[in-house]
Amino acid sequence: MKRNTFHKILNPVLVVFFINQAATAIFSDALPPWAFEILHQGGGFILLALITLHFILNFNWVKANYFAK
Repeated sequence: MKRNTFHKILNPVLVVFFINQAATAIFSDALPPWAFEILHQGGGFILLALITLHFILNFNWVKANYFAK
């Protein structure tokens, strides 16, 4: 799979998991504890993995913009 195609898939998935984190934090009192644990904690681990993957895929951009001579 090409890098650009992978970004087009990864970025919307990142947005969905970010919204999931915000929504479960806001509505934590309305969720049963087991649902909060699955949605918020599980989603948090997945979001962290996706952010790491996003950073790895964009590392050339980071190097060019922040570590330029």
